[in-house]
Amino acid sequence: MFDLKVINSVLDQMEEERGVSRDKMLEAIEQALGTAYKKEFGKRGQIIRSHFDINTGDTIFEQIKIVADDTTVRVEDQVDHEAENEQQTNEPVENTDEDPRVRFDPEKHILIENARMIKKDVEVGDELVFPLEPKDDFGRIAAQTAKQVIIQKIREAEKESALKEFGQKDGDIIMGHVQRFERGNVYIDLGRVTGVMPYDEQIPGERFKPGDRVRALLVSVEETPRGIFLKLSRSHPDFLQKLFEIEAPELQNGSVEIKAIAREAGSRSKVAVFAHDDHIDPVGSMVGQRGVRVSTVMSELSGEKIDIIEWLEDSKEFVEDSLSPAQVISVEIIEEANSDNPNDRGHALVTVAPEQQSLAIGRGGQNVRLAAKLTGWKIDIVSTEEDSEEGEKEEKNDKDEKDADLEKEEITETNETKEDTVTEDTTEEAAENDESEKDVSDDEKAEEESDAKSDKPDSKKDKKEEVKETDEENVDEKETEEDEEKDDESESDTKEDKK
Repeated sequence: MFDLKVINSVLDQMEEERGVSRDKMLEAIEQALGTAYKKEFGKRGQIIRSHFDINTGDTIFEQIKIVADDTTVRVEDQVDHEAENEQQTNEPVENTDEDPRVRFDPEKHILIENARMIKKDVEVGDELVFPLEPKDDFGRIAAQTAKQVIIQKIREAEKESALKEFGQKDGDIIMGHVQRFERGNVYIDLGRVTGVMPYDEQIPGERFKPGDRVRALLVSVEETPRGIFLKLSRSHPDFLQKLFEIEAPELQNGSVEIKAIAREAGSRSKVAVFAHDDHIDPVGSMVGQRGVRVSTVMSELSGEKIDIIEWLEDSKEFVEDSLSPAQVISVEIIEEANSDNPNDRGHALVTVAPEQQSLAIGRGGQNVRLAAKLTGWKIDIVSTEEDSEEGEKEEKNDKDEKDADLEKEEITETNETKEDTVTEDTTEEAAENDESEKDVSDDEKAEEESDAKSDKPDSKKDKKEEVKETDEENVDEKETEEDEEKDDESESDTKEDKK
């Protein structure tokens, strides 16, 4: 009936390729044969088992019955009696919680009285085995049923072996090959199973091709109805730590410990390390000779920049070193961190030189952001220019306030002096007006007297001038007459000459 050579070769192949043991496969075959026998020759409710001999190919079928009594099952007479009571009262009998017994099935159960007739020392809950007639002529439906049972059992066995294997590798780096891309997710072939690296767990800017060799961190192993879900990541901070553990033996033996990691995948990372041995340089052990170790990790991360600093208990020094490569002038602790409440972070004010401020902040605030993640402190960066400007502003404000106070005092003094001067001026103006009025009256009198004296000689002079003018007019008339006579004579002479 069975080709034992083919069966043995299949069992060996399944054990090598898929990790399913021979015992699991034989168990699946036996269960499939029992299911096929029940489908073809059995009755409803029967429990049928089969035993398959891999060496001879013989199959033995057995029916199993469970020993029961009144405390575990309900006999048909009791069930009929309850049904009659239910019909008479028209009320359903509730026995779900109070009566946990199941209905008696003669194909599956056997009462203890009958069981002790077969076997004396049997107890309730034991199983009695009844041999069945061997059969080997199964129909198409029974064969198809057996096939489905074997496939289901193989999948369950694969799932168990994969969970056992990868459950131990949770948090470790595993290696695979890129299989396909789907909606931004990368599916990686890990051999027997396929892992998924979501888009959020990928390094930004990193591109893969089908068949590329990939190393990633196994983040979680989950069992789902569709199979095993292996979540992979290359952007997780633990992936960076595991890469350093591969390169640095000091991390593996525990002499150097990574205290904290702040990472922005694909761009920059900061790592704080601490050495338990005073004779070991923690930063040097991570960097390696001529930077070989850290350069290997950087190449695996597509050129991601890595800053390695030493972890210190002194908060000021640790905050100062976390801002490297920027040089810090001073660190002022404004508020201490609360160790009981991790959400209550400390607050530090860092002062740097003006030319170091942009380096301390970083592009887009990346350097100070990573330093805050690494230390767990809230960090504010201030340059010395800002301090001096603030001091100057305060001095100016003080000066302006003093000047304003002085101006107010001067204004009050000037107002008082003006009031005094106004009263003095009014009295002086009144006295001057009286004196000026007296002077004006005296001047008017003097002018009238002088006018009266000057009127007399002026009349005499006017008469003399009138006489002189009349004499001059007579002389002018005489001269004009003489000129006319001369002209007449000259005209007469010219006429004669013409004649």
